[in-house]
Amino acid sequence: MFALSKPATAEHLQRVTTLEGKPFRLTLTEAAHRALAQRATPLIAEMEFYFSCLIRLQVRFYEQDEAATATPITPQLSVRFRPVMSRRCDLHAVKGKSPLDDFPLVKRAPYVPHWLHLDYKKGAWVGEFGYQSTHK
Repeated sequence: MFALSKPATAEHLQRVTTLEGKPFRLTLTEAAHRALAQRATPLIAEMEFYFSCLIRLQVRFYEQDEAATATPITPQLSVRFRPVMSRRCDLHAVKGKSPLDDFPLVKRAPYVPHWLHLDYKKGAWVGEFGYQSTHK
């Protein structure tokens, strides 16, 4: 079992590891930690970086890793980074309804997130991710 360390300040658990060769910090609330501990199969947390006429960072959750591209962080959680773009700029489709294609980044390293924060509220997964300068 992977150990999660508890910071001195809050009710959050942390794990520092690497993602695509870069330092990466996972932070879980107590509720998220309890919900993950009850899982028989890993949850897939996808960090979507949406490029279009706007930029959106969104965490999507899946029960299976059909593409087998996620990185195991703990036995109950795997994560992946997915840069995407829309086929057209449609501001009315910012919720992800616009058709999305993978964005072929030549150099992924500058875009790979530095941190992921997960919570489990009212029976649903909630997440946010970002970069060193954006962490609270």
